[in-house]
Amino acid sequence: MGHVEVGHLTYVLPDGRPLLDDVSFRIGEGIKAALVGPNGAGKTTLMRLIAGDLEPVEGSVASSGGLGIMRQFIGSIRDGRTLHDLLLSVAPARVRAAAERLHTVELAMMEREDEKTQMRYAQAITDYSDAGGYDIEVLWDTCTVAALGVPYERVKYREVNTLSGGEQKRLVLEALLRGPDQTLLLDEPDNYLDVPGKVWLERALRDTPKTVLLVSHDRQLLANAADRIVTVESGNVWVHGGGFAGYAEARRERNERLDELRRRWDEEHAKLRRLVTMLKQKATYNDGMAPAYHAAQTRLRRFEEAGPPEVAPKDQLISMRLRGGRTAKRAIICEGLELTGLMKPFDLEIWYGERIAVLGSNGSGKSHFLRLLAGEDVRHTGVGRLGARVVPGHFAQTHARPDLLKRTPCEIVMTEHARLRNEAMKALARYELAGGVGDQRFETLSGGQQARLQILLLELSGATLLLLDEPTDNLDLASAEALQEGLDAFDGTVVAVTHDRWFAADFDRFVVFGADGRVYEAPEPVWDESRVVRAR
Repeated sequence: MGHVEVGHLTYVLPDGRPLLDDVSFRIGEGIKAALVGPNGAGKTTLMRLIAGDLEPVEGSVASSGGLGIMRQFIGSIRDGRTLHDLLLSVAPARVRAAAERLHTVELAMMEREDEKTQMRYAQAITDYSDAGGYDIEVLWDTCTVAALGVPYERVKYREVNTLSGGEQKRLVLEALLRGPDQTLLLDEPDNYLDVPGKVWLERALRDTPKTVLLVSHDRQLLANAADRIVTVESGNVWVHGGGFAGYAEARRERNERLDELRRRWDEEHAKLRRLVTMLKQKATYNDGMAPAYHAAQTRLRRFEEAGPPEVAPKDQLISMRLRGGRTAKRAIICEGLELTGLMKPFDLEIWYGERIAVLGSNGSGKSHFLRLLAGEDVRHTGVGRLGARVVPGHFAQTHARPDLLKRTPCEIVMTEHARLRNEAMKALARYELAGGVGDQRFETLSGGQQARLQILLLELSGATLLLLDEPTDNLDLASAEALQEGLDAFDGTVVAVTHDRWFAADFDRFVVFGADGRVYEAPEPVWDESRVVRAR
């Protein structure tokens, strides 16, 4: 069994801004704890501190039972890496080290096969076996069959980027949940999973004896799987000992209590200052009042040194002004459209102003469909075209925007949308991306901040058709609600791929990419489509 303990942790960002201040909490053996809070509050940073990727300014982190880690963007693994590389990246450290030594010797064997190199190779094989490398490959076979329906030997050299985001997540989760590490850090493990996948994850988290600390924005998953809620906001951390069902009420009561404590502190502070001022005046003409005056000064100094109670965090104020514009009545026309190898030909008409939810299992072609409509080069037959005056704006599922790398949100808005700096910052402020965040490079932003920036760029682009690929995956609750309000006011057409059961409820029509390759329309959301695994 494992545990995680964080003691008096303080972390300052590279630009000098404090992010976490004297944070302490403990996740006991077998507990399933969810880490929640606003985008950019420090959830992923805290996970990286626990994982050992970052060093705190002060404080300590302890864990037991071995640490298995799922990063926020496992899909960002560089091109060319294989499923073997992906599975190895979440294996225990001793296996990774032995595999690296074995790989180095194998490369040397390609250049020369003298006796010394052969001896090194034999030793590297022995070390890999002793570290449990061959045993874990047996486990990986179980994982690839469970996640992909294919044995490990048939897919180990397949490139990671040929899997959908959900397939990548499911494979890594299978490896971690079945693996030897007893403490798991899972950063948004449900992102890209379809609803059957999320239901599987909920059940797996409930059933595993391992200790789990996870980041998620899916309220239903939190309600079904988490028995502790750890909140990160305003640089502090507090723990709700119950499940998610009572969390909102607990947070409201806590904030009210903090407000009351601060009010009382302010009143006492003002009272002490008035007392010191009064006694000072009296001591100027009455020496007998000097001791009382000095005692009051001491009391005030100690009171101020102890400091005020924690300030209740402010609610997020995000305003998305998605405008759109009038287009032809038929916004999207599909005639005999087939995405090669993914679906059967289908016809579809989407009318101006409609809200279309595209549903279905992972790997069924939904993201390819949006990319085709966005104008990307996607293999297909048949017709998929846009109506007159339809200007597409595409929100990428994996935030894969190489054009935004090494640039700050402020620079991006200024250069791409001809805004002065103060105008750019004003727009960014509506998305809570101003201040220090506005001058951070895109790749250093949290997943939620990157998502909000993408939505702002859609707003500024003048798009009349929004093609949204899992837009709520990385958004915190306040941001997701702001997006919903923005879409309600949007004068245009919306097509969104989603596995968010709450988000989909507001859509007009539901287009389902079926397990058998058929594309059909349903009167209500369909969440139980399970992709038929075919030989690869």
